[in-house]
Amino acid sequence: MAEDRGDAPQTGGGTAAAGRQRIDKWLWHARVVKTRSLAQKLAEAGHVRKNREKVDQSSDVVRLGDVLTITLPHRVLILKVSGFADRRGSAPEAQRLYEDLSPPPPPREAREPAPALRDPGTGRPTKRDRRRMDAFEPDPDDGF
Repeated sequence: MAEDRGDAPQTGGGTAAAGRQRIDKWLWHARVVKTRSLAQKLAEAGHVRKNREKVDQSSDVVRLGDVLTITLPHRVLILKVSGFADRRGSAPEAQRLYEDLSPPPPPREAREPAPALRDPGTGRPTKRDRRRMDAFEPDPDDGF
């Protein structure tokens, strides 16, 4: 069947050797997202553009030289596809799959520390004071 369409034969279900790959697999292999299902959701939600065209299917194919614009929370990535992988590798291997064309993030402004809540000269907080302060702060074990 592959010969009828003029495509290169596919071995092992992967098309990385043929110079193309599904966009959800590529996003996962390039470590843009943590899981392949997140990559599928990202593509289907319209947060990925390929060569300035919106991608609405996770099965869309990327080729060498394609420029992907990926909108993530708090940042936008612009990546040029420079390679493919048959499996998800380490971070240095993933960085070889693309050339990062993203502009540098704007510098973060240094914020002044919050003013102390205690009046100067009152000494250290007592155990009772510390318990009252802890009641207002979220527990670090809650994951917030």
